[in-house]
Amino acid sequence: MHHTIDVDHLHFRYPNGPAVLDDISFHIEGGERIALVGPNGAGKSTLMLHLNGILRAQSGGIRLCGMELGDDTLRAVRRAVGLVFQNPDDQLFSPTVFDDVAFGPIYQGCSPEEIRERVRDALAAVHMEAYIHRVSHHLSVGEKKRIAIATVLSMDPEILVLDEPTAGLDPQARRNFIRLLAELKQTMLVATHDLALVREICARTIIMDSGRIAADGATAKILADGGLLAQHGLLAD
Repeated sequence: MHHTIDVDHLHFRYPNGPAVLDDISFHIEGGERIALVGPNGAGKSTLMLHLNGILRAQSGGIRLCGMELGDDTLRAVRRAVGLVFQNPDDQLFSPTVFDDVAFGPIYQGCSPEEIRERVRDALAAVHMEAYIHRVSHHLSVGEKKRIAIATVLSMDPEILVLDEPTAGLDPQARRNFIRLLAELKQTMLVATHDLALVREICARTIIMDSGRIAADGATAKILADGGLLAQHGLLAD
């Protein structure tokens, strides 16, 4: 499958409100790591919720891994596109780390042996193998964030969509987490205010503001344009 994202003239508004997504179009090639930045309220989180069908476009289209997002492809799209929320507690709800990471493969109908293998592989990918029998809610924020990624990796996605992955981390945990993201091989769309993260792992950056794409280009060029960043509520570090 092609690990691509195609968003074509996407429109969405919440009831009785202004347009949150206003004619959004972009293409992401397989293997790219793209940063999605912009001020609060720009529409970033709403866009991300469209990418695995939690929200559905009111007009326009989305193709993910070559599949047009719709009722008949929703299950396959959700298998292909792993969404990692900003707050890991939104994804961790089982008694142990093993149970949390196994939830997706169980839902997919995997055999017990394959479930165990997927859990081991997912935890190894985030360097958390020793935590397999720990209680998820007793972990630190950084540890929970790693386990949240593992819950998605256990479903073998082609695309990762991450919302503010470094939010709430202390400096050392943040540094380690950026290294972890750099190791992952999936196509990646990262919504973040962390411009150091953007500079380090994302070759391309999309700026959103007021529900529209304000800029889309090479990260080095966009982050060097102080006027552009200031215009859209971003501060270069």
